Amino acid sequence: MPFRATFSCLWCGAPHSTRGPDDLEGWAQLCPDCLGRAGENPFLRFRLRDALAERASAGRHSPREPAVPAGAAESRPSGPVVPAVPPVAPAAPTVTAVVPAVARAAGNDLDPQMVAYYEARADEYDDWYMRRGRYSHGPIDDMAWRSDLDTAGRWLDELGLGGRIVELATGTGWWSPLLAGSGELWCYDAAEAPLELARQRLVAHGLRAHLHIRDAWAEPEFQADALFMGFWLSHVPRPRLEAFFALARRWLRPGGTLAFIDSRHDPSSSALDHRPGPDVSEVERRLADGRSFTIPKVFYRPEELEAALSVAGFDAPAVGSTARFFLLGSATAGETPAA
Repeated sequence: MPFRATFSCLWCGAPHSTRGPDDLEGWAQLCPDCLGRAGENPFLRFRLRDALAERASAGRHSPREPAVPAGAAESRPSGPVVPAVPPVAPAAPTVTAVVPAVARAAGNDLDPQMVAYYEARADEYDDWYMRRGRYSHGPIDDMAWRSDLDTAGRWLDELGLGGRIVELATGTGWWSPLLAGSGELWCYDAAEAPLELARQRLVAHGLRAHLHIRDAWAEPEFQADALFMGFWLSHVPRPRLEAFFALARRWLRPGGTLAFIDSRHDPSSSALDHRPGPDVSEVERRLADGRSFTIPKVFYRPEELEAALSVAGFDAPAVGSTARFFLLGSATAGETPAA
């Protein structure tokens, strides 16, 4: 990642200006407070190590500064989104296998309004994850959000997914670096603009993936060892939930793992001008530029997800939740898909 003299912190979103080109903050694009927490958090520690390597390759390493904060290399942190993985050597090229804009797969079944919405929302989507701008609800709610996001990231990391991993509805790739660091990742999304941001995120982390523009409802091309979906199931209408889980089962070899993170209903989970109730099936979503879109949005209960997973041929379905904002679900593909 190139040096930036001014930036918004990649973790907390706070604006920061460096004192000069030797400042590590500008190479990590983390504010001093977040950089100081690198011993507690895998994403921050990863960015610190990459920044040290990048600064050294640019000839700006200062031997007076420690390589990592005390305890950073030894402790297993409580942090969230990207696991600690070795950085790519500065001299080596970063390669990400990318399929550029291509015709969408046959069998598309997505609402065109939803595809248009996520194409248009791509540049502000990460504001939702980072609680910036319209998505900030004040220090207390935002702290609760970040805590839940940490919990979700730790949960996903501890599942130990590996082998060939498929990520449906990848979006901007918030979870993709964690998955790409665990196995061979295939990222699919029906919208091109967010998928390009996912590609940039993977490149920034020195990770490989196969990126394809593809409808989440399209039939599988192969059987994978793991299938992950982040905030996709809430866009599957209730009458179609079992059909989608049957499709998910066809993606997986027997014994493969399905995992998902999705939304619980909470008034502070979306933008300040979004106030969907818990039992709606569609919501109006406004962008920062004033455009509005109507998209499916369902807040599933853990027990109905577990029941639908069992019907679709999954074993040991388990759906839990974080303190406020997210559902965390996993299941094992049975020997044969449901009839």
